[in-house]
Amino acid sequence: MAEEAGASKKPKKYTGILLHPTSLPGPYGIGELGASAYRFVDFLERSGLNTWQVLPLGHTGFGDSPYQPFSAFAGQPLIISLDHLKELHLLYDEDFRDMPAWNAEQINYGELIEFKTGLLKLAYSRFHDESLSDGIHDDPEMKQAYDNFCETSVWLKDYALFMAGKDYHQGMPWYMWEDNLKKPTKKQKETWAKKLDTEMGYYKFIQFLFYYEWTTLKKYANDKGISIVGDIPIFMAWDSVDVWANQSLFQLDSKGYPTVVAGVPPDYFSATGQLWGNPLYNWKKHTETGYEWWLNRIRYQLTLCDFLRIDHFRGFDKYWAIPYGEETAINGKWVEAPGVNFFTQLEATLGYHLPIIAEDLGEIDDSVIELRDKFGLPGMKVLQFAFENPEENDFLPHNFVRNCVCYTGTHDNDTTLGWYKHAYEASKDKLRRYFSTDGYDICWIMIRACFGSVANMAIVPMQDVLCLDSWARMNTPGVGEGNWAWRYKEDALTRELEARLYETCKMFGR
Repeated sequence: MAEEAGASKKPKKYTGILLHPTSLPGPYGIGELGASAYRFVDFLERSGLNTWQVLPLGHTGFGDSPYQPFSAFAGQPLIISLDHLKELHLLYDEDFRDMPAWNAEQINYGELIEFKTGLLKLAYSRFHDESLSDGIHDDPEMKQAYDNFCETSVWLKDYALFMAGKDYHQGMPWYMWEDNLKKPTKKQKETWAKKLDTEMGYYKFIQFLFYYEWTTLKKYANDKGISIVGDIPIFMAWDSVDVWANQSLFQLDSKGYPTVVAGVPPDYFSATGQLWGNPLYNWKKHTETGYEWWLNRIRYQLTLCDFLRIDHFRGFDKYWAIPYGEETAINGKWVEAPGVNFFTQLEATLGYHLPIIAEDLGEIDDSVIELRDKFGLPGMKVLQFAFENPEENDFLPHNFVRNCVCYTGTHDNDTTLGWYKHAYEASKDKLRRYFSTDGYDICWIMIRACFGSVANMAIVPMQDVLCLDSWARMNTPGVGEGNWAWRYKEDALTRELEARLYETCKMFGR
């Protein structure tokens, strides 16, 4: 976006919707990469939109958060299309005889994981049985794609062994395994791989399905002129394959326990700060390797998307290091990270301007802004924040620069309708005076403001497009249950909604 903004021709404006694939409608309890995903892309095209932003697409662990995945590379098996598996003759209608009755607007992850994992394992057993003469075994293109994926995905073997190891240990985190698998030598890995060969095959199979379905969908979207904005967390979960398989890249002790963990210091919102608990990077080791793990991670993610939002961008400049075992984030300290050196290496490796969005929300100092601007990375502007502060602030549209991404709200915010209902009267008054409105139809007031801003990219959550209340918010930070569960109903994408979006885009030259 920054390159285009500096060009002599008029920069392209990106305008779209934030919607995680899990929120798509469908009959199987969760959104999938099947027919409803393609219908959503068609809806974007007919609405005059050209961007689809998603949350991290990783294989989620405990708590179902996309920001705490088991792997920096592996995709979410829960969104694999079951109808696609029917088309491959790996599943049949009778396999769904005992399917639970799902809530069309909320995901029940406990029941869903048990149901869908059972079907995926059944599909794998049929895929593994080469005596079957129909389906994928009779499709040389799919078979070749599978073989190529397994051969070229350098992260896949460690991921499959890690996940098979977790199953073998009944879900126990890796740092509680026996020593010859907790920190295995190459020979010990080979021994365990032989022991868990069938189980590893299952994980390779589901990762191929995810990759095949997602990249096919992405091509469909790109062919219609729609760009995908992806997302990655800056830190990895402690119980992840990346920490297990690359222990020297993280600040761990000899037993695999962190010496320091991630979080943020006390601020206006929390007197004790936030204790996230992720192990922190050993940046000295990353530098010595030429940032190989990071470069591989970002290169791979850019095969899945066109732009990449990096959560907690400020952690590349300085990170808050909290001694492991602390109960709050109070006793941490700021530690320098190799921001300029890292992004210089990344830009040189990619060979083009970084298509990265910097999540620069929260407490940001001048050095973070300098790092962001040195590499021409767009920051984020959230309109809800503009009116929570009664003073002049950078989130008000008249203060925007072009090289930014404007949102009405994000996955961590309340929906715009819910936010407005619960906002302080002073915030509502400021908004009404700013936009010269009585506040009626607040969601579309904010959408118009977002689309009408000078921001090169304008993104609104699907919940705001549908004018939904707080029950539909995606995540409530600090609350451990009930998040990441919202879905929209199939009949929500009406022609009237398309027309309204189209007219709003056209009104503001988007």
